[in-house]
Amino acid sequence: MTEIPKDHPRYESLLAREKVAAGVKMGITSIQGLIAQGRGESFDYLIGERSTKSALYAERAAVAALLLAKNPVISVNGNVAALAPDKVVALADVTGAKLEVNLFHRTETRVHLIIEQLKANGASEVLGKNPDATLELSHDRRLVDSRGIYSADVVLVPLEDGDRCEKLVEMGKTVITIDLNPFSRTSRTATISIVDNLTRALDNMIKLGVELKKERKEELVKLITTYENKRVLSEAISEIQENLKAMAAEVEY
Repeated sequence: MTEIPKDHPRYESLLAREKVAAGVKMGITSIQGLIAQGRGESFDYLIGERSTKSALYAERAAVAALLLAKNPVISVNGNVAALAPDKVVALADVTGAKLEVNLFHRTETRVHLIIEQLKANGASEVLGKNPDATLELSHDRRLVDSRGIYSADVVLVPLEDGDRCEKLVEMGKTVITIDLNPFSRTSRTATISIVDNLTRALDNMIKLGVELKKERKEELVKLITTYENKRVLSEAISEIQENLKAMAAEVEY
């Protein structure tokens, strides 16, 4: 992986690109994952490359849902394993969630490599190697573990995944997504949509997990029952508009 100088103005963005590219070379990330990374980065520009107010609100509700869940599961794909394996393991630890590998471009080799990547970053158990249940989908994301995604009451699905998100919601699950595109089917379908960069969102959620574990159950329930996802998406779009107006003002002549 190319070394990026930490004083480079695009350090975080370039580092993420390098991690995804390295993931492809390692066999963890599919080549299509590079396109997904670029698409997400374009939306990150639009929101100002920061965790917005609406994102932080959604992240708080998401952590509350994970903490209250009976069987919370974090779904991991190749981009997540390349970009933030340590952070996703840390979030699983603080919330008590299981980790499960679930891939659209599935091969047994990729599943094995992602599991090993997560274990190298501290995971004790990772589901997904031997799926024994199926979702009503026509592609390989249908292959799930009966102890994990299939029986989960709360599922965190980082990064865009519209059809599976829709199916999980139909099954009565609380589905949390991290998707920089507030217009995507994933964001519009999910129970809790976090419009934020993956690594920022995970960092925020880990801190919130430590904080919210100290709260009374009633306070966590309140965070979920008062949460409105349509409001979050509307505010996220408004935040994009305001950021664009500010950027336009800088180049007015």
